[in-house]
Amino acid sequence: MRTTYGKARHKKKKRIFRKAKGFWGARHRLWKTVKQSVRRSQQHAFHGRKRRKRDFRRLWITRINAACRALGTTYSQFICGLKKAEIDLNRKMLSELAIHDPAAFKAVVEATRG
Repeated sequence: MRTTYGKARHKKKKRIFRKAKGFWGARHRLWKTVKQSVRRSQQHAFHGRKRRKRDFRRLWITRINAACRALGTTYSQFICGLKKAEIDLNRKMLSELAIHDPAAFKAVVEATRG
């Protein structure tokens, strides 16, 4: 008599099928395809969590650069000035300042020029 793992196997399959909910066609119906699809989707999810951090940093830098250019400087000059003036503001906060409080951002830019 062969071993089929009974309840444990059913529980495992059920868990993986649940992760494939909403997949199209055989990707949510057939065991072998479901396994492959779920594994690949988890790889993409892992990669996406790492990617999100890069994407947001790029967005913040783009916003800061646009705001700096409107005030007559460039991003690289601005960041260099921040380091020299020993102003510790991260890019996320600088981006938020540039969007929501342009006067404060302008004050920071002026501080980096001096």
